[in-house]
Amino acid sequence: MTEETAGEETFISHLVELRDRLIKATYGIVLACIALLVWPGPARIYDFLAAPMLAALPAGSKMIATGVVSPFLVPMKVTLLIAFILALPWVFYQVWAFVAPGLYAHEKRLVLPLVISSSFLFIAGVAFCYFFVFGRIFHFIGNFSPNSIAVMPDIENYLDFVMSMCLAFGATFEVPVVVVILVRMGIVSVEKLRSIRPYAIVGAFVIAAVVTPPDAVSQLALAVPMCLLFELGLIMAPIFVRVTQAPEEHA
Repeated sequence: MTEETAGEETFISHLVELRDRLIKATYGIVLACIALLVWPGPARIYDFLAAPMLAALPAGSKMIATGVVSPFLVPMKVTLLIAFILALPWVFYQVWAFVAPGLYAHEKRLVLPLVISSSFLFIAGVAFCYFFVFGRIFHFIGNFSPNSIAVMPDIENYLDFVMSMCLAFGATFEVPVVVVILVRMGIVSVEKLRSIRPYAIVGAFVIAAVVTPPDAVSQLALAVPMCLLFELGLIMAPIFVRVTQAPEEHA
């Protein structure tokens, strides 16, 4: 067997392994979705998601659905989104299982903690957005709205807004993981990151200003955690580097 043939077979085997891992990850999301469809159901899930908006509206107010199939499709989309979030640990595990065979033993000690921490931080970001940020944003919008305007949010527009905000907070809560990976791969040192701390703080506020609505509360709610998580990454990075060093690196 020639080296070229062996290389092709290795490449094909990697593609097959990737396909299997993607299928298994999809199975996890589907099972989570089925469980949510059984209980509590798409309608209750959407009602739960809409609670912060309804709490900011006048008593008895409801959202509107302008599309014919929107009352069905929107709750289903919400259910699928929640299923994906719940299945994140399983999805990240499949990613880890795919790359693990090509890693050294000391590198494997890094990947699994990152998988767990990535899942936890993303879910924490989404939860922080829902329980802390949404209520303040919607109350700000409701108080700012003139009395001559009847605020009746469309359920599809509301879903788009909620999804974009949750994904933004979930992604920004991954800052410690990004810092650890950059330091462990040798792309940048902890000392260098500490030296650019003022720029990182400014960048956090710029990102918060772009991602969140134009009110100070929601911008601070995103920028301040980003700064704190950046500091957490600076603390954790040396620990991860020390734990995952190869034996020859200790010499």
